[in-house]
Formats: sequence, C-alpha cells, structure tokens
Amino acid sequence: MTALLGGQAGTASTLADVERLARRYGVPVEDALLISINLHGIDGEAPRHRARLQVRLDSARSVPWQLIVPLNAAESPFRLMDDGQLLLGDSPVGMVERIDADEAVGGYFRDGGAALTLNPNARSRCVGCAFCPNTLEAAADPRLSEEQDLRELLAALREQHPRRDLTEVREVTVSTGCFEREPAAVDHMRALRSVLAEYGIEARLGFLTSVLHSRQAFDELADIGPFVLRLTAECFTRRDLLLKASKAVLTTASMPEVLRRAVAAGHGTSFTYIAGLDDLDALRTGVETLAPYVTEFPNFQVYQAHNRIMAGLRASGAHELEYYLRARAEIEKIMEPSGLRPTAWECYRPLWYFTFADETLVGA
Repeated sequence: MTALLGGQAGTASTLADVERLARRYGVPVEDALLISINLHGIDGEAPRHRARLQVRLDSARSVPWQLIVPLNAAESPFRLMDDGQLLLGDSPVGMVERIDADEAVGGYFRDGGAALTLNPNARSRCVGCAFCPNTLEAAADPRLSEEQDLRELLAALREQHPRRDLTEVREVTVSTGCFEREPAAVDHMRALRSVLAEYGIEARLGFLTSVLHSRQAFDELADIGPFVLRLTAECFTRRDLLLKASKAVLTTASMPEVLRRAVAAGHGTSFTYIAGLDDLDALRTGVETLAPYVTEFPNFQVYQAHNRIMAGLRASGAHELEYYLRARAEIEKIMEPSGLRPTAWECYRPLWYFTFADETLVGA
C-alpha cells in the first residue's frame, strides 16, 4: 500500500481542503466533515474536556448527529462560537444545538429508545488501555454486582425512556471494561437476562468484551436467548503497549477462532476497532482476517487523542483526515461483498454517515 501523501496533501484545515479530499476519495463532504470533527475535536469558547454534542451541518440540516468530542482542543481547526455556530477555519459549517457533559453513567438509550446500552460494572473505574478517555470522565456509574442492583438501574432507566416502555427495547448492549474473568462475564449475562425478563424485555443481548474465549462459555450462553459477541479487538499491533492485560492476552492471531467459536454456538458476532492506532497495511490485513467470521457490521471508530500523550500513540499519518478516508475505502472493499452495513446509532465516532461506498445510508 502506498504511503500517505506528503506535504499538505492530507491536511484539512479549511472547508476547501475538506471538499478537495472528499472529492478525491468519492465521499460526501458531510461525511468528511464529521470524521474530521471527531479526529480534531473542537476549540470551544467555553472549553470542556469532553462533551456530547448534537450537530447539524449547514449542507444537511435535516439530519442531526450526536458526537462526543473534546471542546478544549485549542489546536483544532473547528471553533464553536457562543451562538452555537460551528466554524472550520473562517467558514461556517454547522450548528451545535445541544451540549451535555459526557459522564460515565449506568445506562442510556439509542435508536429512539429501541436500543439500551448498560455500563453495569463501573466503566469509569477501568484504567487499563492507554488510548481510552474513561479516566478523564466524571464518574456517575455504579458497580453492579447483584440482580437487585440491575433491577434498580432498569427502574431508573424506565423513567428516562422516551415512552417509559422498556418492552420496546430490542437490543441491550453491555459496554464495560471491568470483567476480568470469563466466568464472571457469563454469570452477569445470565443475571441480566433474568432481570430483563422481569421487565418484559425480550431483546437481543450484546456484549463488548475480550474475556469470552472458550467454547464452554459460548455453549453456556446459548441458553440465555439471542446474543451477539462484540469482540473488543481495538487494534492489531502494539497490543501489549496499548491495551490492558485482560485485552492484550487476546492475540490478533486468536481473534478469528474466538469469533468462529461464537458463531458455531449460534451467536451473532462483531468486533470493535479504533482506526488510527495501526498503520493502514495492518488495518487492512486484520480486518480481512476477521471479516469472514462476523454476522454484524463491526464498530469502526475514529481515534480521538485527548492530550499530547494520547496523540503520540497514533500511527504514522493518523493525525490527518486523509488517513481515515483511506481506511474507510479499504474497509469498504473488504466488507462490501458481505452485505453488512454500518448503522448510524451504533457508533458515535464512525467512518460512515450519509454513504457507504456508493450506497446511501441516510438521506440528506
């Protein structure tokens, strides 16, 4: 694979730069802008370390997007004005309609209330991976160890549901970094299914984890109902450096076999991956290796560097928009034949917004 273009070729500090790169890689300028916001963060006049934003681009005002980015990114080409206007250089590109603190909480809804994400094991206390921003967040998420704790969390979330009806939930995803042992993870999923049944929730369960490995674990999970393993791959190189021990023990070479075991037990499969930590050759090779064993489109995220140390972990060229447009193109080549496609609500830092290859995902 050829290297990223040198000089100013990959730089996108103005709207004209973003438009030029969007044309070169055949993507909507809206997708390029949103990827770039995720990459660079925003220089806000009322700076916050990290916040959840609702953004509407000027060129596609009918579609709001939720982003989670730092608002104290002084070197970012994006600036947020007091009136909510978002500038790229001197050019207006959109409006920020809402800003919320990005706190680690026990749970939240997506997809209009049809999907529920749970952080039942104190995500904010997970301090292992070098690239993770969780240690920078305010902590409001409890460590839940008893079924009663799960009942209390669901009771609180029912009051937050758009229609206060948890039976509408079709997907429940456990997102946590604190299950260190496989038996504890299996036991928790069983307890969660039991409590969900009490609330009339018949949703598919998803689990973001790297501690489920064995055939025995997947066989035991077969009796909890629909389940999808979302393997937290994160990166394919430098795993000992970048990942905490419970993730690093899962080698790149063993990932396909873990996914294969899950499929053989009747489960759905996917994986999470952070674009920007590997060079593009490693990204392409790793995704090609895992793609035959997934039943859901993987969660590909733009790497966000929240400080200079985190910025130093990027792969060569991954500080530029062009790296992510090339990564997007490589992944499309690999995943397009599968028929699997990204879903907007599943990821806050995706590589796809309005289109995937030549296919429309969301109407502008």
